[in-house]
Amino acid sequence: MNLKGRSFLTLKDFTPEEIVYLIDLAAEYKDKKKNGVRHDTLRGKNIALIFEKTSTRTRCSFEVAAHDLGMGTTYLDPSGSQIGKKESIADTARVLGRMYEGIEYRGFEQSIVEELAKHAGVPVWNGLTNEYHPTQMLADMLTIREHFGFLKGIRLTYMGDARYNMGNSLMIVCAKLGMHFTACTAKEYFPDDTLVELCRTYAAESGASITLTEDVDAGTKGADVIYTDVWVSMGEPEAVWAERIQKLSPYKVTKDVMDNAGEKAVFLHCLPAFHDLKTKIGREQGEKYGFTELEVTDEVFESEQSLVFDEAENRMHTIKAVIAATLGA
Repeated sequence: MNLKGRSFLTLKDFTPEEIVYLIDLAAEYKDKKKNGVRHDTLRGKNIALIFEKTSTRTRCSFEVAAHDLGMGTTYLDPSGSQIGKKESIADTARVLGRMYEGIEYRGFEQSIVEELAKHAGVPVWNGLTNEYHPTQMLADMLTIREHFGFLKGIRLTYMGDARYNMGNSLMIVCAKLGMHFTACTAKEYFPDDTLVELCRTYAAESGASITLTEDVDAGTKGADVIYTDVWVSMGEPEAVWAERIQKLSPYKVTKDVMDNAGEKAVFLHCLPAFHDLKTKIGREQGEKYGFTELEVTDEVFESEQSLVFDEAENRMHTIKAVIAATLGA
């Protein structure tokens, strides 16, 4: 499998075989790291990390992965570059492409990372946009496969706001890999119809299925994986909190939800999570709207069914695989 020179912008661009190859490669790198086997095969190369939206897991994953591969990194935070302000995206891409072997972008519209890739002349990796989060998908798939031993036929239910990067990307990867995807949420939070139809064409080839339902009992019954994310994303206005809490509270992941899925079901969350009030935003919004837990209860988050920290660690291993594969390590 040769992915050298490819950008990694959305899993729509990759075949099922290529996605599985990246998961396999991540597992190999994870095994090497756990066993202290050096794999710094990209010594002398450097990558730029553009973060218009800050992150703990994505930044640390890219920096540690690059270090393990022998590479240097330059981190550009929201105040650290002129992208889209004093310098166009195209010009930024052409400058960075002359200095670095690869560029990561985490920020807003998918069109920005697409334009970077168009002009950079080097691989560009999507660390998250409003529409897609492909590196998170590889970590999720590796985590699920580690736990169950396989992916094809797994039943995954996503609860919450399924209109943006997480709902979109989970639907795509499940459809490509022969998994059964359910979006369980209020109808106005279903994924875009056009993307649903595209994913149904993927599903027809892989043996997957796509289900959209407002019924929590039916949507979670017998699921292998229950997945959720925060209800209000970074950069969204304060005004959306009241509506999201009202509309999405029936889709909170609780012990009853996990029991309905079954004792073999696992819980995933891409983090950070409002499972308690031990964060500044959680505390402020909790006091304002009268909740102590939001998209998932602390009981579920801290349970043995929760694999969220395995999942978080796997961000680094899978990002390492993406870097290595596209730079030809």
